[in-house]
Amino acid sequence: MAKIKTIEYFRVLPRWLFVKVCDEQGNYGWGESTLEGHTLAVEGCLDSLRERFVGYEADDIEHLWQTAYRLGFYRGGPVLMSALSGIDIALWDLKARRLHLPLYQLLGGKVRHKVKVYAWIGGDRPRDVERAAKERMAQGFTAIKMNATEDIDWLDSPRALDSSVERLKTVKALGMDAGLDFHGRLHKPMAKQLAKALEPYHPLFIEEPLLSEHSEGIKQLSLLTTIPIALGERLYSRWDVKRFLHDTSVDILQPDISHCGGISELCKIATMAEAYDVAIAPHCPLGPIALAACVQFAMATPNFVIQEMSLGIHYNVEAGQYDITNYVKDKSVWDVKDGYVEGLHGEGLGIEVDEEEVREVAKTAPAWTLKGFTGPDGSIREW
Repeated sequence: MAKIKTIEYFRVLPRWLFVKVCDEQGNYGWGESTLEGHTLAVEGCLDSLRERFVGYEADDIEHLWQTAYRLGFYRGGPVLMSALSGIDIALWDLKARRLHLPLYQLLGGKVRHKVKVYAWIGGDRPRDVERAAKERMAQGFTAIKMNATEDIDWLDSPRALDSSVERLKTVKALGMDAGLDFHGRLHKPMAKQLAKALEPYHPLFIEEPLLSEHSEGIKQLSLLTTIPIALGERLYSRWDVKRFLHDTSVDILQPDISHCGGISELCKIATMAEAYDVAIAPHCPLGPIALAACVQFAMATPNFVIQEMSLGIHYNVEAGQYDITNYVKDKSVWDVKDGYVEGLHGEGLGIEVDEEEVREVAKTAPAWTLKGFTGPDGSIREW
């Protein structure tokens, strides 16, 4: 065993925050603390955690997690948990590398040898989905996800929902499965109408049909539709998740490994979910380190069903040449065939980070700014 010597973080394009942890024996691991639009806040939290954890035993991952969570008194939330996530993932990577094992072996061994994936199409204001879906098919995907709507008023014209149904029909006609992300943009009067309208066309799931804070509304909606309901990217711990399991309103949980406390917490959430017959489909429109951690988790988790990946997502395209094929030495690990990526069997996370590229880009990368929508009356709408 060796003590933590350094904790570094690197802000890189298009909008990611990587973490590197080294121990006194020269072992290292990589993690990802990306919290979209809140990079500076997470960096400040990482500064604080670094002061505390240099000198801790690098192998004592659970002890470090409990220390970060419980000794802060004020617990949870996206900023703290994202900072903790990056360190947690890096410590798992470090430990598995030190033992010369793929990380999934430390999680109980593999239950599958490849991982089903889906990709985004359509952007924040969904359009031209037929062309985009065909491009995804050519890349090897059999399933996609798209935003269900553009921005919608609290009570909008029902006509605003017609295009959502047409986009789903278009993608399904190509023979692809499609998840529809409501993105918490809709409030209850519109969400009920849209779920009903989509039902005959069998989407893979509807995601965040309402904001997670409206758990009673999600329960009501779950009784009105047969479409599987998914959510979880804005739930940051098992304590946030448990109310949705208890009231059986959710069919698919989507915790984000970079938001919910890392590999340690995601595994605990998955075990809880399995007891309620709820599937896990981790949220991950993020970078290659977060995705590699999700793949390792997926390979060892029985109730895992499908993995989001950000290959070619609009956020990456807008940043120019930066995508999940950046910052990794072997870009072929993200090749998709018949809707799957192969399992990662190398040491640790199973990827080799191109540290030279990371450090070079981090010299000038700005913090990514959250976007938003404003209605014609000047009021803020949900993004």
